[in-house]
Amino acid sequence: MRVSRIQAAENRETVINVASRLFRERGFDGIGLKDLMEAAGLTQGAFYKQFASKDDLAVQASRRAMESATLRWSVATAAKSEDPLGAVIAFYLSMDHRGEKMDGCPIVALGSDAARQGSDVKASFEAGIKEHLEILSRFIAEANGEQPDRKAMAILSTMVGALTLSRVVNDPDLAQAFLDAATEQVREAAGA
Repeated sequence: MRVSRIQAAENRETVINVASRLFRERGFDGIGLKDLMEAAGLTQGAFYKQFASKDDLAVQASRRAMESATLRWSVATAAKSEDPLGAVIAFYLSMDHRGEKMDGCPIVALGSDAARQGSDVKASFEAGIKEHLEILSRFIAEANGEQPDRKAMAILSTMVGALTLSRVVNDPDLAQAFLDAATEQVREAAGA
C-alpha cells in the first residue's frame, strides 16, 4: 500500500521521536532497527524509505533529543521566571530528572556513546551543548552582570557530571547527595 507524502513525513517524525527516546534509554547500539521500528508502529522495511542508514537516524534523533532538552529547560524557566537559573538547576539536578532515562538529558544518557559516533552525531550534540551554554550564560549575566562564558561551561559540566554519577549508583541517598552537592556548588559558582 502506497503512503502519502504527508503520512510519510509523519512516519519519519514518529521514528525520530521514538529513536530519540529509545537511544537515550538503551544507547545507539542497544536497540536494533526491527525493535525500533516496531516501537514506532512501523515495519523495518519502512525504515530505508525514510533514512539512509541507522547513522542517519542517530544524527536526527540526537538533534531531536537536544531540542527536547532545551525545550524542557524553557518549560522549567517559564514556571519560575523570576529565577530562571534556579529553575534550571532545580529541574536538572532533581531525583525526578535522574529517573527519566528516556526523556532526560541526552548528554548524560548518550555522551560517551556520542563520543564514539561519527562527526554528524557529534555536531548534533555540539549544537545542543552550545545552546545550553548560551542559555546558562544569559541567566548568569542577568543575575550578576558578569562575563559568563567560562562559568557557564563549569556549571554545565558540574550538572552533567552530577546527574551522571547519580544515575550510576544504586543507593538513592548517595544519588541525592551528588545532586545536592552539585546544586550547592552551581548556585555558589553562579552567584545565585
